[in-house]
Amino acid sequence: MNYTDQIREIASRLLENGQVDMVMAWEKGAFDYQSLPYVARSLEDIDKMIFDDYCVHNLSTSLLRYRDSNEKIGIVVKGCDSRGLVRLLEDNQIKRERLYIIGVCCSGVMDPLQAMIANSGFSRIKDTSGLAAKCANCIQPNPVIYDELVGATQEARGPANRFEKVSEIENMSVEERRAFFEDVFSRCIRCYACRQACIACDCRTCIFEETRPQWVGRETSISDNMMYHMVRSMHMAGRCIDCGECERVCPVGIPLMLINRKLIKEVDHLYGPYEAGMVYIEGQKPPFSVYDEKDQDDFI
Repeated sequence: MNYTDQIREIASRLLENGQVDMVMAWEKGAFDYQSLPYVARSLEDIDKMIFDDYCVHNLSTSLLRYRDSNEKIGIVVKGCDSRGLVRLLEDNQIKRERLYIIGVCCSGVMDPLQAMIANSGFSRIKDTSGLAAKCANCIQPNPVIYDELVGATQEARGPANRFEKVSEIENMSVEERRAFFEDVFSRCIRCYACRQACIACDCRTCIFEETRPQWVGRETSISDNMMYHMVRSMHMAGRCIDCGECERVCPVGIPLMLINRKLIKEVDHLYGPYEAGMVYIEGQKPPFSVYDEKDQDDFI
């Protein structure tokens, strides 16, 4: 999957015609498995622009850096990235007219972190040719919003039952579930990588950085870790686009998407059929951002 030439051609046209002030894509890093977010502001910059199997990052998150400017932005997005764009538009984080969206039909990407570990000498795993774990659950490989499309339409790769692991946890007793999550969250070092990678974490001031009052302690204790993850996951309810970036960047391997998919399942059941970011309708908001008298409330 290499669309470099096509993307460079589109980016050159946009910058040359003055349609945009910058184009967000990727550039090659020091290693073959490193493809890093990149911003081209001139025709000379375009020579560094690439698109290959390691373009795993969701570029939509980077748009938050420019939400207060007036610059017009070209951005390259895969299917999951495009759902992130819808989330930002729904949250009024950026205006649609500021964006020129170059959609890429994605056949799946590889995980640079796994390749890095395999090449570090500390891992017995040498085969990193497979897709990134997050791609195994992909239900939308094609952009849901775009101005120009690159590549042939792809079939979804998601499993027949993407909530299978969620059901396993649901079938545990209360004591077993508590023990499971205490064990999982005991590994958390509170680096906040999951928050930084998340497209739905777009608050200007995060609740976890508040000190008056301090809602969650700074310690990496079980209680503070569980509070952090539970509060954050509830903030994602109805807003998670299932891109899996939070789980991918976690340095201690916490199965964060297990929690997010439980909420995806419940929101779909209570307010659905609903999947966050699957379609952009101007003025539309996710379920927990609006109130309807017909909403179910028997759980209150």
